[in-house]
Amino acid sequence: MTNLPTKSDIETAAETVYAAMPPTPQYVWPLLNASTGGNVWVKHENHSPIGTFKLRGGLVYLANLCADKPDVSGVIAATRGNHGQSISFAARANGIEAVIVVPEDNSSDKNAAMKALGAELITHGHDFQEALEYAEDLAVERRLEMVPSYAMSLVPGVATYAMELLTAAPDLHTLYVPIGLGSGITGCIAAREALGLKTEIVGVVAENAPAYALSFAKGEALSTNSADTFADGLACRVPAVDAVQVICKYAARVITVSEDEIRGAIRLYYTATHNLSEGAGAAALAGLMQEQATMAEKSVGVVLSGGNIDRALYQTILSG
Repeated sequence: MTNLPTKSDIETAAETVYAAMPPTPQYVWPLLNASTGGNVWVKHENHSPIGTFKLRGGLVYLANLCADKPDVSGVIAATRGNHGQSISFAARANGIEAVIVVPEDNSSDKNAAMKALGAELITHGHDFQEALEYAEDLAVERRLEMVPSYAMSLVPGVATYAMELLTAAPDLHTLYVPIGLGSGITGCIAAREALGLKTEIVGVVAENAPAYALSFAKGEALSTNSADTFADGLACRVPAVDAVQVICKYAARVITVSEDEIRGAIRLYYTATHNLSEGAGAAALAGLMQEQATMAEKSVGVVLSGGNIDRALYQTILSG
């Protein structure tokens, strides 16, 4: 297993991140505390320039890529939206081309955001995995650098958000983190280890996309035949082997939440904080709500990432 980034690695990555964006806030919301029965710190990665933590990893990854390969002309990535926005933003910042491949039913709002960032958008495949396989072939054909959705080289940048949170709230008993392909939870684990804290890290996945929960239970990477969840940032059916190894070694547990629980968390974020959340962004809060009886009166953290949800879907969810 590849070693986790050190504190020095994360601090170096932070210099690149903070050149493009400020640290995001972490707040304790009284109405959220009243609903959960605990002391809840919300890490607001929905306040990044693209509404998600992934920008941090993309900025550091592409800065290092361009330093190592000065002649690189362009990159390609597959995405359900947030990774693609990250790579589009970072590619523009580094003056290179970005080609982004999305599946056929991808969020129209996320597609529009990637185009606005200057990316060439290509639609292919029924789901993320099919889009990924096509992007890998296209990378060879067009001589583009493939940027994976999970790689340890993305983690130092991603871990900067966890360093911010755990430095502000070092006494957290538990931190709930959504799992898409695993860079977010790996970053949280890396920051906790770097700071020498005892905070339990709990991964949260959609029960309709349970690959990481199944993998954690088995102790090895297990794929599923589908990942049919409206929380597109969690819609993974083929987990990253390296991420599974890290999660199995360092996470306390991985829990599943239902589509209705995620919808409920989206509504709670609105009523308690007036913050917009997409499905993946609300998953961590849904996990806390599922375990609120055991977390009562404890200090806990939830990661709100991201805030990119289509308006029509959001209106439907808010209407109950």
